[in-house]
Amino acid sequence: MEELLVTIVRGLVENPDAVKVTADEPDDRGITVYHLHVAADDMGRVIGKQGRIAKAIRVLAKAGATRKGENVKVEID
Repeated sequence: MEELLVTIVRGLVENPDAVKVTADEPDDRGITVYHLHVAADDMGRVIGKQGRIAKAIRVLAKAGATRKGENVKVEID
């Protein structure tokens, strides 16, 4: 899942070397939280107008996780 997020976001930003994804351990409900870190200058590119790109990233992550039987949440830090 981390590789999927990194691949998607690196295509969007100007500084792809600054993209990092960290994952928390699954909580008691089985949800794994992925934290997406990008450069401050690229934050607007990842969030998009009215958060549309961020929503799309979350949808893709949930779709990929569903195929594996996992529950995920993506937070952009």
